[in-house]
Amino acid sequence: MRNSRIKLDGHAFYHVLTQLVDGARPMGPEEREQFRKLMRAYETFCGLHVLTYSITASSVHMLVETPESEEQDPDEIVHRMRAIYTPRQIREREALWASWRNDGNEVAVQQDLDRIHSRMNDLSMFMKTLRQRYSQWYNRRTSRRGTLWQERFKSVVLEGRGNVLLTMAAYIDLDAVRKGLVKDPKEYGWSGYGEAMAGGKPARQGLRRLVAVDGGSPSWTTAHKRYRTWLYASDDSRRVGETAGDSSPTQADVERALNGEGNLKLPELLRCQVRYFNDGAVLGSREFVNAVFEKHRGCFGPKRKEGARPLRFGEWNGLCSARDLRKAPLTSPALGND
Repeated sequence: MRNSRIKLDGHAFYHVLTQLVDGARPMGPEEREQFRKLMRAYETFCGLHVLTYSITASSVHMLVETPESEEQDPDEIVHRMRAIYTPRQIREREALWASWRNDGNEVAVQQDLDRIHSRMNDLSMFMKTLRQRYSQWYNRRTSRRGTLWQERFKSVVLEGRGNVLLTMAAYIDLDAVRKGLVKDPKEYGWSGYGEAMAGGKPARQGLRRLVAVDGGSPSWTTAHKRYRTWLYASDDSRRVGETAGDSSPTQADVERALNGEGNLKLPELLRCQVRYFNDGAVLGSREFVNAVFEKHRGCFGPKRKEGARPLRFGEWNGLCSARDLRKAPLTSPALGND
C-alpha cells in the first residue's frame, strides 16, 4: 500500500525525487541537458522555484519552492505561456480568444484561461507535465513507446527555515559525489551547485533564494560563501577547503551507527544515502512535523498519537521526520541507490 502524498496549501518547500523505470536506458549528457532545459521552462510556466537539483543517469532530485496561490491576470498567463509554447501557438490561442470575444462568448475565454492557470503554482502539475514532456521528447527521439518514469514521484515536505533547507540542498548537491561521479560537487554540471559555479544565472538565483529564507537579500558572493561552508563542512567546526568526499563514511562506519555503536556527524550523514530524505513524508523540527501531522491526520495510521519521529543514528541537529523508517534508513555511498 503506497503512502498518501502530503502537500501544503500555499507557500511551501519540497524535496522531490523521480526515477526512471527499471530497464530504461540511462540518461546521458544530451538527455540530462534536455531535462534541465524543460525543468527551467516549466519552472517559469508554473511559477515555482527550483532552488537546487541533481540530474544523474537514472534519477532526478529537486528542492522546489511553491508560491502562494493567487489569481493571475491574462497578460501574466500569456507571459508564462511563452516559456513552453511557441510564438505561433501563442498567436493561435490569442486569435481564438479574440474570436470568442467577437461572438460575445467571454465565458469561454475565461474558462480557457482558468484551465491554463490551473496548471500553475502546483507541485503535482509541475512534475506531471515536466515528466510527460521529457518522455515525449525522448520517445520521439528514440522511436520508443511506453512509460519512462516510475509511476509516482516521491516528495517530502520541508520546514521553510534555513538549516532544514540548507541540509536538504547540500544532500541534493552531493548526489553526484555519493554516486562516485565526481569528488567535488562543483565539478558536476547537471546540479544546482555545479551550474551555479559555471556561472548559470538561474542556479545562482536559486541558491540566493535558499540562503535568503531566514531574511535578507544576499548577493551571489555572500550566498555562495554561506552555502559553501555548509556544503563542504568536514567536521564540527565546519572547516572549509577540503573536497566533499573527505567526510564520506564507509559501510563499516554506517553499520556501527546502525548497531548503536556511535552516531555519525552531519557531514558524514549527508554523504550517505538517507531514506528519511526520500521517504520521510515531512522533515523539520518536532513542532513543524507535528503541525503537519495534525493537519493531514488521515495520511497516517489510526494508532499514531504524534507525528514527529527524531532522525536516528546521527547528529541531526534536532531534525524529525513523519515516518520512522526501519529498513535501511542509511546506506553508505558505495552501496546506496536512490
